[in-house]
Amino acid sequence: MRWIVRLLGLVVVLAAFVLGALFFLPGERIARIAAEQITRATGRTVTMSGETRLSLYPVLGVATGAVEIANADWSDAGPMLRAESFKVGVDPRVLWGGDIRITGLEAVAPEIRLERAADGRVNWELGVEGVAPSGQSEPGAPARSARLGLTLDRALITGARLSMIDHGTGEEQQITDLDLDLRWPDHAGTATLEAAFRRGGGPIRVSGHLDEVGAFLDGAATGVSARVSAGGGAVGFEGRAGLRPEAQGRLDLDIGDTGAFLAALGLGGVDLPQTLGQSVKGRADLTVTEGTQVAVRDMALDLGGNAVTGVLDLDLSGDVPRLDARIDAGALDLSKLAGADSTGGGGAAVAGWSKEPIDASALGLVNGDLAFAATSVNLGDLKLGKTRALMTLDRARAVFDLREVRAYDGLVTGEFVINSRSGLSVGGTTRAEGINLERFLADAAGITRFAAAASGELSFLGSGNSVDAIMKSLSGQGFVTTGRGVISGIDLDRLMRAGDVTGGTTIFDEMRASFAMKGGNLFNEDLVLRLPRARAEGRGRVGLGARDIDYLLTPVLLEGENRRGLAIPVRIRGSWDNPRITPDLEKAIDLNLKEEREELQKKAGERVGREVQERLGVTPEEGQSTEDAIRKKLDDKAARKLRKLFE
Repeated sequence: MRWIVRLLGLVVVLAAFVLGALFFLPGERIARIAAEQITRATGRTVTMSGETRLSLYPVLGVATGAVEIANADWSDAGPMLRAESFKVGVDPRVLWGGDIRITGLEAVAPEIRLERAADGRVNWELGVEGVAPSGQSEPGAPARSARLGLTLDRALITGARLSMIDHGTGEEQQITDLDLDLRWPDHAGTATLEAAFRRGGGPIRVSGHLDEVGAFLDGAATGVSARVSAGGGAVGFEGRAGLRPEAQGRLDLDIGDTGAFLAALGLGGVDLPQTLGQSVKGRADLTVTEGTQVAVRDMALDLGGNAVTGVLDLDLSGDVPRLDARIDAGALDLSKLAGADSTGGGGAAVAGWSKEPIDASALGLVNGDLAFAATSVNLGDLKLGKTRALMTLDRARAVFDLREVRAYDGLVTGEFVINSRSGLSVGGTTRAEGINLERFLADAAGITRFAAAASGELSFLGSGNSVDAIMKSLSGQGFVTTGRGVISGIDLDRLMRAGDVTGGTTIFDEMRASFAMKGGNLFNEDLVLRLPRARAEGRGRVGLGARDIDYLLTPVLLEGENRRGLAIPVRIRGSWDNPRITPDLEKAIDLNLKEEREELQKKAGERVGREVQERLGVTPEEGQSTEDAIRKKLDDKAARKLRKLFE
């Protein structure tokens, strides 16, 4: 805002000097003298070229040709200001002294360069604050901040171009096609503004008014109303504002397409989800203090389907902004953000995990704490109930403290971490109680055969720049236990007894297991499943990254029958969406015929021993095995042959 005031003061000086000799000098001499006087007052060389024309009727005024104002001596970017022509009209009473009343001001195709040096110096610091109302400083008098007695019936600027360059950061911004219509008929009264320009995208329109302009220029906060329209959306502000900068008032937003709105403002490349800011409509009470402290209260926004309320405080004084906020939502739909497959969990299982790169750079833009509460959260594949969480952001690392997450008839608590300081990684520890596995597994993995209430704990860590890479890198450990449950589509009791794979239903009394994860695979060695008339153990691998399974259920105890029964292990193998469940006959033979096989091996060994004894004429002594008897006979026979060699 300060550079606008200084440029306005420069325009006043230019008008005053030109008009000071209006009736006494030819146009060319007026231009030359005015340029010399402005150069002396501002410290910047001013050049006027072309014909300077005077007008007495119907408007008292002057028109110049091209005008240039030199840049700061440390800049090599060319003039700070250049215009093809400059016209000014004044109230004739200016010739007899008093305040300057400009009845008309027009600049054609001005080009303005605003620069900030790497050491912080700016090129718009001009020596115009001490200029007297006449436009001339008294000889030898120090600069003073005397109020400029100025009014402006109408200022018209067409086709302007404004460039802003920060040599410290290398950032450059452009505003083009700037048309401005400013009316300020009373110095202490109200000024109105209509402007249109471009900043990298579509046209931007700004309109509004400022009350008590004189007091505003003196540093007081005054009433202000402003509206910015771009890309089919608009933002309005009604309240009070000052030059410090400071502001307090009501902010209204009605943006139909946030991406188009931001693109018009030169902030393109933002693609927000449909229900999370693709459109924004709402209001908030805004307070800005000293230009670095921003407070938002009574915020109520519709983000294109999601309604949120809350408060936030933003501190811009540090190297990294700090944001502290509390957000309350009703039924929050984040399914578009999660990229859920339209076919649901089963469809996602067929397609596999998403390989789209995850951009987590936003984690490094701000630090702070965000308290969040919602009545429900739709994550696409997963559905959560009442949720209360606290997110802490610190140097591109986000920690989510899950204080209460109601999900699938149960409760989830714990901690979840997203870290993008050096690559992207996720991890955490969660605890769950009373989770409905039938609904959870159906949503998470498309598995619909398992129904039970489960509790457990999970610690995990994964890294990668996509969901697919993270799932294939998962490591960690955990355990799970359930009470009574049902497995649909298979009767494990019948399958483990008779090898019958014709379907059915398995009702079990209890299940418990611990597991370890490595390289995107979950390994389990101690699953115990209790059936009404059987008990089974399980071990195997579940591919979290590959979305497959290779698991063996082995019956270890059959109960409730007079006879021992037949035990047939069951192998589950294949993809999550379509696993093959078959009896493992090789394991069944080992399990059920172990004693018979050992008995046959023993009988076969005894029969072979007898045949060898008969053929070799060997009779084992008491406590001696057949092998030892044969070895002794061979040793004796060899010794006799050696003795014969020496006889």
